[in-house]
Amino acid sequence: MKHILIIIKKEWAEVFQNRMVLFTMIFVPLIFVALPLATLYFTGQSMGGDVAGDLADVPAGFLSECGTDMTASDCMQVYLINMYLLLFMMLPVIIPVTIAAYSVVGEKTTRSLEPLLATPITTFELLAGKSLAAAIPAIMAGWLSFGIFLLGLPMLGVSQVVFRYIIGPTWLLAVMVAGPLMAIAAVNFALFVSSRVNDPRVAEQISVLLIIPIMAALFAQLAGIIVIDLFVMLSYIAAMVLVDIGMIYLGVTIFERETILTRWK
Repeated sequence: MKHILIIIKKEWAEVFQNRMVLFTMIFVPLIFVALPLATLYFTGQSMGGDVAGDLADVPAGFLSECGTDMTASDCMQVYLINMYLLLFMMLPVIIPVTIAAYSVVGEKTTRSLEPLLATPITTFELLAGKSLAAAIPAIMAGWLSFGIFLLGLPMLGVSQVVFRYIIGPTWLLAVMVAGPLMAIAAVNFALFVSSRVNDPRVAEQISVLLIIPIMAALFAQLAGIIVIDLFVMLSYIAAMVLVDIGMIYLGVTIFERETILTRWK
């Protein structure tokens, strides 16, 4: 554990000197908070009471998510705000990918990787330290953004029914559990890519491909093909646990310290 903490401190000392990383960690979460709040505000202004016509554009499969105590306007707001659930899950993936992608290949280009690999630190400790250094700030940014989002809901006059839905199990599991699991998977994939290529830009571009499945799920939800409910979220979390375990095992197994040292001489 001591070696992992040393790696984390070393990574943070380098990462937080980068203004672009700091800008991303501040600006992107603010955008992800502002978008759903603006959506709730404008939909609340434009919709009246229990108007059945408000639900004309809501996929039939989603109507089961609307409780009997919801008005048509409440149900429409819940449907629209659910579009942003995937964005809150995506946030812990966007922020750490660049950090992790640069982590190995970037240190190789600056000639700081060789002394690190020559130390008695194990491969697991090295990768765990680097992955946690990238994932922890992203996870904390995601949780903080969600907290700010929740604080903004009462100010917009959101109904108690809509508020209770947002703080319900589906949203909480998505933000508090699924998001961090996705961050761990993204970071380990980025570290794997970073250890196999010679250019930091190539590592970043390949790692960003992880966002494509999330965007596909977003469009599928918009089209009414899938509905993210509690069962879907629990199934997704179980799958992500298996993916994370596999990514960590694969990363440690194929990370060849000697090859990396000799191949990039």
